[in-house]
Amino acid sequence: MIPDEEATAQPANQGEAVIDRILRRGARAAALGADSDHGHSDSDGDQFDLEDRSALRRVSGLSTELEDITEVEYRQLRLEKVLLIGLWGEQTLQDAENSLRELAALAETAGSEVLDGLLQRRAHPDPATYLGKGKTQELRQMVIATGADTVIADTELAPSQRRALEDVVKVKVIDRTAVILDIFAQHAKSREGKAQVELAQLEYLLPRLRGWGESMSRQAGGQAAGGVGMGPRGPGETKIELDRRRINTRMAKLRKQIIAMKPARETKRANRKKNAVPSVAIAGYTNAGKSSLLNRITSAGVLVENALFATLDPTVRKTQTPDGREYTLADTVGFVRNLPHQLVEAFRSTLEEIGDSDLIVHVVDASHPDPSSQIATVRDVIGEVGASDIPELIVFNKIDLADETMRLALRGLEPTSIFVSARSGEGIEELQDLLARLIPEPNVKVTVVVPYSRGDLVSRIHLNSRIVSLEYIEEGTKITAMVKPELASDLAVFTVIDQL
Repeated sequence: MIPDEEATAQPANQGEAVIDRILRRGARAAALGADSDHGHSDSDGDQFDLEDRSALRRVSGLSTELEDITEVEYRQLRLEKVLLIGLWGEQTLQDAENSLRELAALAETAGSEVLDGLLQRRAHPDPATYLGKGKTQELRQMVIATGADTVIADTELAPSQRRALEDVVKVKVIDRTAVILDIFAQHAKSREGKAQVELAQLEYLLPRLRGWGESMSRQAGGQAAGGVGMGPRGPGETKIELDRRRINTRMAKLRKQIIAMKPARETKRANRKKNAVPSVAIAGYTNAGKSSLLNRITSAGVLVENALFATLDPTVRKTQTPDGREYTLADTVGFVRNLPHQLVEAFRSTLEEIGDSDLIVHVVDASHPDPSSQIATVRDVIGEVGASDIPELIVFNKIDLADETMRLALRGLEPTSIFVSARSGEGIEELQDLLARLIPEPNVKVTVVVPYSRGDLVSRIHLNSRIVSLEYIEEGTKITAMVKPELASDLAVFTVIDQL
């Protein structure tokens, strides 16, 4: 083989080696952050919601056609057989492999079977078909050989690229964004979550509408378009225009619904602020173990699953520091690299829990092969929702799966971080002590006599203040405590006079 041919073959062989590693079950499990048998702990509760989610899983060998299936089976979808495609250009080979491995995990979470993949080395995607002309033909032959019915691209394809690629490979082509939206549609449970997912799906669909033949007929031009004079008038509104108008109408309705749900969330947050309850938001990459950590600390019993985007609807639970101060923990939707912009916008109301918190617990999967990129991705999204100035605590979860070498590397990556395992309980007490130190402390000292008729104020002092002394006298309850400024102003009228 001549040197030029060797130089050409080497990148191709590297790309094939990457695909071989990704297709191995162990490598795909690594993209989920742990082995698939890394099950639940006692702190996760009964997990009854898992049965409902399993009932909606795609199943092998089941047709989606209306004939010969029962009403129950109709709710389930056929297991799609997919091929993955990606580019290795400006990023390193390791980055391309991690991204494609994550796409395989996303595809399996959505309910498909990954058969094979294609990784091409080129600096920029082909403007027409994403892959180069030769690779596109190779992909067509791969589709025929494997019997795949779907091709998934590891990027967000332009509508024209998707159409051109479908015309060549003759099967459905979707992109990374469509897979993420599909997972969100399967996992959304609350009314607000479903509305947010539908809005994101419609925003994604709108520029990708397509029609052929008569459905694309144009309205007549000239005087005929205005209904003046003789000649062929246009056929009126075309099908694609009608679809576009209906989508815009539906999107406007969904936005109104989401806005209408906002006051309820704001009222709950306002009540927490009024009662001076500090809030902690758990943020992090998808499948980093955020829900497991919430369950371990608060016994919330929220759904835990070794899958990407298992949690979409935020869960807020109240708990206490070791010294008795109350605070709230909010479990939020996970992030992923190249998170679709329309999802960030649609779930902005959900992400408000992060923006309004006093502390962000940034959970990172200690067993993931590339934790630094996960940290960067999450921090980018936190910046998008305007929460960059909120104090952050890095928590490496699943530390029971990391050996000593990995622990040293993680400590070098984030020196101020803390290691925990929500499954085994390792480091949880240390985390709770650290949260108690980082949560805003009451800093105004007051000595007051609160009348017995104002038990509500005494209750507020007990909830989120550090009591120095407490005495019951004839005039009421005499308390010396460190309180927050908001509560100090409410207690000002009861400040102890010198002679008391």
